[in-house]
Amino acid sequence: MAVAIRLRREGALNRPYFKVVVTDKRSPRDGKFIEIVGTYDPKKAGQNSTLKLDRIEHWISKGAQPSDTVRSLIKKIKNPEAAAKKAASAAAKKAAPAPKPAPAPAPVAAEPSEPAAAPAETTAPMPESEPAPPTES
Repeated sequence: MAVAIRLRREGALNRPYFKVVVTDKRSPRDGKFIEIVGTYDPKKAGQNSTLKLDRIEHWISKGAQPSDTVRSLIKKIKNPEAAAKKAASAAAKKAAPAPKPAPAPAPVAAEPSEPAAAPAETTAPMPESEPAPPTES
C-alpha cells in the first residue's frame, strides 16, 4: 500500500483549516485516513501549524511520502529560526515602497544661432519594421 502524508481540508467556505493525515495515496483528499498527525491553519499568522514529529518520522521511515506542503511545514517546525527569518524578510519586502522610476532626462535644445533645417520631403516616412518595396528600373 502506497502511503502519503498530506493535507485534509476542514473548515467552512472561505475559512480553510487543514488536518495533516497519513493516508493511502488512492483515497480522495477528504476520504479515509490512517492517522491524524497534525493541523495547519493558513489564515493564522505566525506559528500556524502543529505536528507530531515523532509520528511523522515513524511513517516516513515506513515509506510514507509527504506532500510538498507538508514537507515545508515539517521544515518550519524543525527550524523555526530560519522560518521566522524568511517571514521577516518577506514582510520587509512587502512593506518597502516600490522604487519610483527615475525622471527622464530633459531633451537637449538646439542652439538658437543655428537655423532650423527644412524637411527635404513632405511624404511620410515608412516604418522601419517593414522592408522597402522593390523599385522598378
